[in-house]
Amino acid sequence: MADAPMTTGSPAEKQSTLKLMSKATYARESALRSLFLVCATVAVAGVALIFIFVGVRGWPIIQDPGLGAFLFGDVWSSSSGEFGILPLVTGTLVITIGALLLGAPLAVGTAVFLSEIASPRVRAIVRPAVELLAGVPSVVYGFFGLVILRPIVADLTGGLGFGPLTAAIILAVMIVPTIATLTEDALGSVVPGIREASYAMGATTWQTIRKVLLPAAGLGIVDAIILGMGRAVGETMAVVMVAGNAPQFFRGLGKPMSTLTSQIVIDMSYASGTHRTALFAMAVILFLISMGLVAVVRVISSRGEKR
Repeated sequence: MADAPMTTGSPAEKQSTLKLMSKATYARESALRSLFLVCATVAVAGVALIFIFVGVRGWPIIQDPGLGAFLFGDVWSSSSGEFGILPLVTGTLVITIGALLLGAPLAVGTAVFLSEIASPRVRAIVRPAVELLAGVPSVVYGFFGLVILRPIVADLTGGLGFGPLTAAIILAVMIVPTIATLTEDALGSVVPGIREASYAMGATTWQTIRKVLLPAAGLGIVDAIILGMGRAVGETMAVVMVAGNAPQFFRGLGKPMSTLTSQIVIDMSYASGTHRTALFAMAVILFLISMGLVAVVRVISSRGEKR
């Protein structure tokens, strides 16, 4: 076996070279550390500036018409100067809950299929198709709901087809990629020995999934559903196209409704004065809802890590 090549040069030259390399490496690491710190600072500053911007613009709502009238008022009418967002909050909740009821089981089932049942060949086809759903523009979903889904819902409900049912179905499809991807990651993070122990005790595949894997990945699945809820709450364009955009309380699955996001989009182009202030205050409400959902995910994740 040939001996390793000997390094030439005096000890002083070797030490000098090592010192120079160490300084260069240290400089690169220091530069990268500073770069990453700048990126993180810009991200945090961007969020803070957005919140400050919408907060300052929406703050006058405290005086006119007043926080209570704004949050709990049951009429939204710019022509009469009434800006109560309770019907819009109700519409947001109804459509979001409907989307979760329809989309969460579909997404979790898709994740279980991809993680535990599908063969590699089938998985190579289904997973890209699910991921492609996340890349479809929301306006395309809106067109699909408007042209294809709305007439079907109209026949079922006896109305025009605009309303929470149509919007919930569209949103259910839109949140599937988010929930499915995160649920699959949660299932993949389960220790393999748990599966092997279950099969060794004679459990079937379905028993292992239902009684072992889903409980073990439960916190991750809950995180995925909450983040999917955030996606549904923030969706705008598809909802505008199929919800009917009537700022009224829930009157039926086929009756038009409006949400916080859709009302902002519809009114912002012509709003002024108190009307415009109310729209910025609605943006603050949406911001707080998003922050609350993220906080819930963080709390659940931290409890899972402690366990």
